[in-house]
Amino acid sequence: AKEAAAAALAGVADVEIDGDGVFKYVLVRVRAAGGPGKDVVRGHGWAEYHADLYERMAEELARQGLDCECLGGGRLAHRPEERRIHVYGYSVGFGRADHSITTEKLKAEYPEYEITWADEGY
Repeated sequence: AKEAAAAALAGVADVEIDGDGVFKYVLVRVRAAGGPGKDVVRGHGWAEYHADLYERMAEELARQGLDCECLGGGRLAHRPEERRIHVYGYSVGFGRADHSITTEKLKAEYPEYEITWADEGY
């Protein structure tokens, strides 16, 4: 079971965000039972609340035998025509994510982008 959980963890994408627009995001720590974890970014325009993003993700992960906890949230402004993503704001329910971690994750996923962050704004 441990191997399966580790394989499931490896299969969880570090970043899944919408290709364009301004939307909420959450920073989530995903763990295989009793094992190491990794932090992942999820941001989508369909989510009215940060909890919508987190709850859907938690359900998907639970089916794979993975645990998760929300480390905080914020907003992403994704401008593909400018190759820019700006990370800012916070979640009322989960608090502010560590935007510097989110920025590092985004840089790995979008190496050709300019990615900036600020603690200001909602």
